[in-house]
Amino acid sequence: MHRPVLLVIAHGSRDPRHAETVHALVRRVRALRPGVRVETGFLDFNARTVSGVLERLAAEGVRDVVALPLLLTRAFHAKSDIPAVLHEAPPGLRIRQAAVLGPSPLLLTALEQRLYEAGLDPADKSSTGVVLASAGSSDPEAIAVIAEIAREWRHTGWCAVRPAFASASLPRTEDAVRDLRAVAGVRRVAVAPYVLAPGFLPDRIARGAADADVLADVLGPAPAVARLLVRRYDEAYAPGNCPVGPLARIPALA
Repeated sequence: MHRPVLLVIAHGSRDPRHAETVHALVRRVRALRPGVRVETGFLDFNARTVSGVLERLAAEGVRDVVALPLLLTRAFHAKSDIPAVLHEAPPGLRIRQAAVLGPSPLLLTALEQRLYEAGLDPADKSSTGVVLASAGSSDPEAIAVIAEIAREWRHTGWCAVRPAFASASLPRTEDAVRDLRAVAGVRRVAVAPYVLAPGFLPDRIARGAADADVLADVLGPAPAVARLLVRRYDEAYAPGNCPVGPLARIPALA
């Protein structure tokens, strides 16, 4: 039996680094699941649109697709934009919408990997304060999720963890860095971008990290992120998650 096509849906950006990073992540996913066809579509800015990919798949005779949002929280794009695009898909396609990536322990694994790659010594974890810097959102649910991730991550051995946002919400990265400097016991401050690919907002995070001791890279094609995409694909296609009618969206899994 053929496995469904995995369609990774990325936001898109005018910054060419964004698409390059998404494609690098997708290549790693393909290596993990060589028996699964993996396609990439973008919501904005890039030529390979989600609707265009779906039309091409339908024309080729594909019937089953798992649409996986390359998003870290269930904000506007996951709740509105992506379902709207999927509802316009050709009627012959049966589509399951997988969960967004976060929250997940695998994302914390990827964040720590990036911090250590940037030069942080694991032995210094207990004396390091971390800024969990996300893109930001006007969606209260998404902001609450970021704050909860910061609280949970603090319990894994960091001296302190503060959430920060590049847009829509406060505090900004530079404010969180300044706040951590004032915390007793924090000898160094590290900034961990909770973003998947480079672009305008990640660059703003980097500028806000000017006074930090360590700035990690974006999550990008980290091995743990690729494993998480495979996990979300498997969850969406698990027994019991059967599509109903020409288009079915399976509720996002936590």
